[in-house]
Amino acid sequence: MSDLKPQSYANHRKLTPLYHFVLAPIALILLIASIVHMFKEQYSFASLLLVGSSVSVSILFVLVRQFATRLQDRIIVQEENFRHFRLTGKPLDSRLGLRQIIALRFADDESFPALCVKAAETGMEPDKIKQSITHWRADHLRV
Repeated sequence: MSDLKPQSYANHRKLTPLYHFVLAPIALILLIASIVHMFKEQYSFASLLLVGSSVSVSILFVLVRQFATRLQDRIIVQEENFRHFRLTGKPLDSRLGLRQIIALRFADDESFPALCVKAAETGMEPDKIKQSITHWRADHLRV
């Protein structure tokens, strides 16, 4: 992983080309084409099967991403709670929301506890949390 470029607020978002730029358009095109085909074939059995299949593929496309990111969000909350406990001896403030905790994971260990307090007390938006991080802790494994 040493060949990965340093992460920052400007480049921390991750797109997976095969998923976002290949699979997404294919699923959308398949869905639209199957619906058009169904109308042209006047609701034939084969066209209905094709629409059902393309709807299933489209639902799977969305669910696969949702399941992966929800699981990762749960893991991040546990990791950051443990990291906060390891650094301060206390669990994370219960006022912190999921998106705030996810944003806080980019803060290095030195600034993490103080930033947690500031985020909890002021209700900082996740984007503002990320922008206020001076020493970025990269997360290259995000789904």
